[in-house]
Amino acid sequence: MASILVVDDEMGIRELLSEILNDEGHSVSLAENAAQARQMRAQSRPDLVLLDIWMPDTDGVTLLKEWASSGQLTMPVIMMSGHGTIDHAVEATRIGAMAFLEKPIALQKLLQAVSQALAKPVARAAGSPPQATAAAATNGPTAAQDTPPPAALPSERAFLLDRPLREARDEFERAYFEFHLARENGSMTRVAEKTGLERTHLYRKIKQLGVDLGRSTRNKSDSTSCAEDEPAAGHPTPPR
Repeated sequence: MASILVVDDEMGIRELLSEILNDEGHSVSLAENAAQARQMRAQSRPDLVLLDIWMPDTDGVTLLKEWASSGQLTMPVIMMSGHGTIDHAVEATRIGAMAFLEKPIALQKLLQAVSQALAKPVARAAGSPPQATAAAATNGPTAAQDTPPPAALPSERAFLLDRPLREARDEFERAYFEFHLARENGSMTRVAEKTGLERTHLYRKIKQLGVDLGRSTRNKSDSTSCAEDEPAAGHPTPPR
């Protein structure tokens, strides 16, 4: 399977993740701080890194920035935190993290994030745009052109945390879906795959948050097909 590096200063977390991932058939290496992570990254070139944010020597976001700026972010990275904020999630995503998991990490969310990250690995070289190198190496120039360029996060802004939880959560979710819609050129099908949501549920969530689907033909087409999936008035939504 895959070679996975787990970076966390808590021994219990490292051992638990190692046990779970080993059971899934992966080869797991463990690092308790950023210094060990740098060394193991240089020696073993892991296929995926699970990186904790809060560590005693260098925090995970700083290490992620370091790898990105030096051209070493050639593997997908999933951030983890038990005390992370919306700002940390947005910042990590902007730098290049594939996902952000909040501790305690649910088994299903962990396995889903790992599976999605390994299915679409990152390949970055200095001076090369993200993902272009990987696409060209595996599928040739045509596939590289089909790979959507990384979109700037539409809502790169400071989230105000001094507000009710529901309002803060809605603002983050709105930014989250705007980011994926921009990155996938408005394709609801691809956004559903990326976010792990069923298309009808995704469409309703976006409408609820007031996210602008844009004016592209693709958006209109996807929105129409999703609307057709909604139950007729007066009929309850079937259980899923």
